[in-house]
Amino acid sequence: MDQMTFKHDTVLSDVHMHRPNTHHLMTRLNSAGQPVFRSRFRFLVESRADSDSGTDSANDEKHESPRRDGGTSPEQDEEGGNQGNVETCLDEDGDLDVTHRPRKSSVDEGGRDLVCPIILQQSAPDLEQDENSDDDGGGDDEETCCSQDIIQIEHTMATPLEDVGKQVWRGALLLADFILSEKGTFSGATVLELGAGTGLTSIVMATTAKTVYCTDVGEDLLRLCHRNVFLNQHMTKPAGGEVKVKRLNWLQHSLCTDADLEFSWTEEEVADLYDNTNFIIAADVCYDDDLTDGLFRTLYRLCSSFNHSCTVFISLEKRMNFSLRHMDICCEAYNHFKHCLSQLQDMEDGRCRFKVEPVPLNFAQFLLYERIEQLELWKISASPRESEGTQSDSE
Repeated sequence: MDQMTFKHDTVLSDVHMHRPNTHHLMTRLNSAGQPVFRSRFRFLVESRADSDSGTDSANDEKHESPRRDGGTSPEQDEEGGNQGNVETCLDEDGDLDVTHRPRKSSVDEGGRDLVCPIILQQSAPDLEQDENSDDDGGGDDEETCCSQDIIQIEHTMATPLEDVGKQVWRGALLLADFILSEKGTFSGATVLELGAGTGLTSIVMATTAKTVYCTDVGEDLLRLCHRNVFLNQHMTKPAGGEVKVKRLNWLQHSLCTDADLEFSWTEEEVADLYDNTNFIIAADVCYDDDLTDGLFRTLYRLCSSFNHSCTVFISLEKRMNFSLRHMDICCEAYNHFKHCLSQLQDMEDGRCRFKVEPVPLNFAQFLLYERIEQLELWKISASPRESEGTQSDSE
């Protein structure tokens, strides 16, 4: 593979597009023949009060802005001595002529850098065998000696719409920021993530929660998620958190307990899920109306089956598209999501009460990404009506 090419019917996450200084290292091909890349997301040393300064400190490469007077950078001034005031350089048309710093590396003179995936390791035909060998301690030194402030995520890029869960999206990074800023809230909790994708948010949650059920559908996606959980044990094990990758289909009414299938639930895990789940989280999963309906049906089915209160956090990004039906720019997927939120809050069946409210995005930013205004975080508080009646009687 000499260079990356994207087809017209593929979707590429902005997280990958807006990280130009990050080297996406191709590690293998998955069972679907898709290239799998590994990216590193570094936790910012300090929560970013100033987004500009945080961005500069987090990037491995620092870029100097050209000076308006046409002079050299401070480092160049030190090398060449104190040059004092430098005359303004103008070209033949009278425009300011700025001398740019030479690029560190280039393919040819005046050409752009050629971005090519680098294959670190060609996977065996059976990926499951490779994962089992890694679990036995045969992993790379890079994996076992990873820094505590770096999370490694394997993912694909430019996938068809049905495989977007194999990419990293901004909603997952936003939800991870919220978890890191509210560690006390999630400490020691049992958490269920719906539509976990690459597992990034579940891994971050496991740095403070006790048990995280990381769920999605699709063998290839679940194996990718399981691989990422293994790659980041250096973060979850010291914290005492455990991530369990499980199969959960929003379009089915029961959990898969078939022991012959991979990522199925045991009876003990099902009991733990219904008895102890304190929080349910989901990140960037509302992009298709049918899936959004399935998500809210699953939320209602789970919360109404709990005999205790539960809090749901859903992060998403409003994506504007041109609609031929409306002949205008709109966000139909987001509008349907808001409609489902309203229906859930207005639901009255005597079993469960839901309260919906937006979460202000004024918490610290721990991961490097663009926290754009289209990002939102919603909180849904679910409580059984029977418990409310008992509490009012006791009062």
